[in-house]
Amino acid sequence: MLENLLQHFGYPALALGTFLEGEMSLLLAAYLALRGILQIELVMLFAFIGTYASDQLWFHLGRRHGRRILERKPKWQALSDKALVYLRRHPDLWVLGFRFFYGMRTVMPLAIGISGYPRRRYVILDAIGAAIWAIALGTLAYKLGRALEGLLGELHEIQAYLFGALLVFGLGVWLYRRRQREN
Repeated sequence: MLENLLQHFGYPALALGTFLEGEMSLLLAAYLALRGILQIELVMLFAFIGTYASDQLWFHLGRRHGRRILERKPKWQALSDKALVYLRRHPDLWVLGFRFFYGMRTVMPLAIGISGYPRRRYVILDAIGAAIWAIALGTLAYKLGRALEGLLGELHEIQAYLFGALLVFGLGVWLYRRRQREN
C-alpha cells in the first residue's frame, strides 16, 4: 500500500519538497527510484519543477517586497548583503550556480530580485541552472546509491561475522571497563 501511495503521490511530493527544501527531497526520491518505486528521469523532472518554481517565486517576491521581507528576517539580511556582493561581480554565474551553495537557495533569488537583475535573463538562466542541479544531483545520488547497494550486498554475505566481531569487541570493552572500576 505504501509503495502504491508513493508511486501515485511521490512525484508531486518531490516537487513540493524541492520547492521547500531541495537536496534531501531529491536524495530521498533518487533512493526510491533506485528501489524501483519511482523513475529517475521523472524524479529529475519533478525536482527541476519544484526548485524552479521556488526560485521564481522568491525572485518575484524580491522584486516587489524584498526589502520588507529582509526587515523581518535579520539573518537573511546579512546573507542577502553577502549575496549581492557576489552577484555584482559575476551576475550570470551566480544565477546559474547559487543553488549549489548550501544556505543560499532561498536568499539568493530574493537578493537577485532586489538587485534589479533583468527578469527575462533570470527566467532563462535560472531554468538552465535548475536543470543542471536536478540532473547532476539526481544522477549523482542514483549512482552513489547503486554503488552503496553493491557494497552493502557484499557486506550482507559477511554480516554474521561482522556482528560476531562487534559483539566480542563490545564484550571485551565492557569487561575492561568493569575491571578498571573494580581497581
